[in-house]
Amino acid sequence: MGSSKTSIPKPLIPQEVIESKILLVRGKKIILDKDLAKLYKVPTGRLNEQVKRNKERFPEDFMFQLTKEEFENWRSQIAISNSKKMGLRRKPYAFTEQGVAMLSSVLNSKVAIQVNIQIMRTFIRLKEIIMSHKDLQRKIENMEKKYDQQFSVVFDAIKQLLIPPEKPKKKIGFHP
Repeated sequence: MGSSKTSIPKPLIPQEVIESKILLVRGKKIILDKDLAKLYKVPTGRLNEQVKRNKERFPEDFMFQLTKEEFENWRSQIAISNSKKMGLRRKPYAFTEQGVAMLSSVLNSKVAIQVNIQIMRTFIRLKEIIMSHKDLQRKIENMEKKYDQQFSVVFDAIKQLLIPPEKPKKKIGFHP
């Protein structure tokens, strides 16, 4: 008989690609319908059709449609000429981590199942990174309480390193 160990299949999509599709909207990590469709290798319309057929599985905390302001803000961050090619005439749907998990019950292709597993692992990895960052910050604060003022400069410098850098906004238009 074969081995009882199950091997983890090679990822279909690099983790960095999945991470780049995760956005922060309304304080939640989400992936847009068009990005999920590309990852699952299905047309966006088919993905949304399956969701609409199973609406009861997708409450507002699993999936929501971007508001006009969110949509305009998002569109301004991509090249306007690309938006016409990409068919972005309607406001996209945003899927939270729970919504992505629920998609696995309505999209049954082998590719969709494997990609869904990868996406869920990516969400978990991001949570672990955030938690380790918070744990490190808590340890530094505890050390700071133990030691006297002579180390405050060192602790201030370490805290500055823990602050994530602000991403510069991309300017729209031609830049020589």
